[in-house]
Amino acid sequence: MTTAAIGIDFGTTNSVVALANANGSVTTRSFATKQGAVDAYRSALMFWREGRPPQTSIAHVSGPDALDMALGMTTEHRFLQSLKTHLSSRAFQETRLFGKLFKLEDLIGVFLSDLTADLDGLAGTPLVSGRPVVFAGERPDEELALGRLAASYGKAGMRQVDFAYEPLGAAYWYARDLKQPQTMLVADFGGGTSDFSVMRFEPGAAGRLEAIPLSHAGVGVAGDTFDYRIIEHAVSPRLGKGTQYRSFEKLLPVPAHYHAAFAQWHKLSLMKSRETMAELKALIRDAVEPGKLEDLLTVIEYDLGYELYRAVSAAKIALSAADETVLRFDQVGVKIERTITRADFDGWIAGDVGAIEAALDKALVEADVAPGAIEAVFMTGGTSHVPAVRALFDRRFGAGRIHIGDAFRSVASGLALLALDRSRPSVAA
Repeated sequence: MTTAAIGIDFGTTNSVVALANANGSVTTRSFATKQGAVDAYRSALMFWREGRPPQTSIAHVSGPDALDMALGMTTEHRFLQSLKTHLSSRAFQETRLFGKLFKLEDLIGVFLSDLTADLDGLAGTPLVSGRPVVFAGERPDEELALGRLAASYGKAGMRQVDFAYEPLGAAYWYARDLKQPQTMLVADFGGGTSDFSVMRFEPGAAGRLEAIPLSHAGVGVAGDTFDYRIIEHAVSPRLGKGTQYRSFEKLLPVPAHYHAAFAQWHKLSLMKSRETMAELKALIRDAVEPGKLEDLLTVIEYDLGYELYRAVSAAKIALSAADETVLRFDQVGVKIERTITRADFDGWIAGDVGAIEAALDKALVEADVAPGAIEAVFMTGGTSHVPAVRALFDRRFGAGRIHIGDAFRSVASGLALLALDRSRPSVAA
């Protein structure tokens, strides 16, 4: 059947494309990778140089294959991920890859081109892309972020793109079979942001769904932030955080910015520069504990970040079911082993869970809806399984009203349905 509408959930960690037919059925696009077919396409790029001067060219691969190649490639390359996190920041304007200048929009455009490659009728098909309620970053510039995102789609050949809040997409997917009006809270936890929408759904004629947004709120705290806390407390001290170096017979702390950048996915890929490597080698010569900084240098030099974060993610997931776990990492001579209890983890993320609750409260206040008037809570994203987060929602709304959605497909599928409804006459959404 012909695709009538498209929904794209361009995520910090993974991206999903959903295709809606005119009858309202939705499928998610499957991507062929070296590891098999996947629906959730890793939001990652890897670039390398091919050929010999002066006939060299820059090649790239995206998605899960970018990770696989980066792990096995011994020649010079650049691995980039979490590009969405930079959208609202003026600090990242451009970067140089093998002598060629790339703006952020260029890089995201390359990824979006791969994400939508070979889709029939892409240019003329109604398309809705998700966007967070609040973009990630300390001082997010929404106008800048939306302009960059639209420009990125344009560079990928998609110049007619509508945007919708990501929790609205999740809500549309949950509410597609509603027979009675319902007031709903949607909590969409991504890699970079946690977004909340209070919605009123009114089922209409001919299967159409009227969505009345009552409020939206969000915060730049989500799954990547929880990973950061584990890195910050359990990993970075093993890699030199808090140690000292000698300078003119004085002991000074190792500059904090190395570990602040190292602990965040979207900054880690930018650390492998000549300047950073030279600075770290100079610090190692004067370090009180040089072995720890040597391990940090090894992680950066050999692109071990993904393997390290995979170990961190495994520990985080294990703590959703167990009271304690052991974070283990052993690559290229860098060995880290640390027992982490759930009490440790809950303490590390307590402030972040508080920020999530504050954004939730803002959504309820702006909607002028009491928690007791929320008839259903639809949660999607991996962070919804973190016990401290789930306990917050159980306490506020009761476990019986909470529904957990597909972490990967809900948002994109709902956006495709939203695009379908927006393309029909006399339907407000």
